[in-house]
Amino acid sequence: MDDTKLNEIINKHQGEASSLIQILLEIQREHRWLPKEVLEKVSQRLDVPLSRIQHIVTFYKAFSLVPKGRHEVHICMGTACHVRGAPRLLDTVQDMIGIKPGETDMDLKFSLETVNCLGCCALGPVMEVDGKYHGKISPAEIEGVLKNYE
Repeated sequence: MDDTKLNEIINKHQGEASSLIQILLEIQREHRWLPKEVLEKVSQRLDVPLSRIQHIVTFYKAFSLVPKGRHEVHICMGTACHVRGAPRLLDTVQDMIGIKPGETDMDLKFSLETVNCLGCCALGPVMEVDGKYHGKISPAEIEGVLKNYE
């Protein structure tokens, strides 16, 4: 991430340390992960100890300290989705893109995560890709959905 964009994000929040989490979320949205050198710059600009920033980014699952794929795939494993076939859905996605939950493929195309609930239980099982929900999806439909994210 270039310094210009980083400074733009920090300046948008008037360099307030109280906006740390929002600043980190915006950096992550822009860059798809939080490199150590960026965290060091945020620490300096906001006058917040790097150890505090490290604690925050390792506590919240929303943050990543490793590069993420261009497309984030989330499989709901909540009770409603689980009983409607989410484990088979997850197995199919893993086989198709070749990674396990918490991983990113080698060409940084996909990252895969499981979540406890996406909040749309009536649509289970649910797969979410880049914020778009695919409900009542069957393993046979996954390939067609993922092709849209080439």
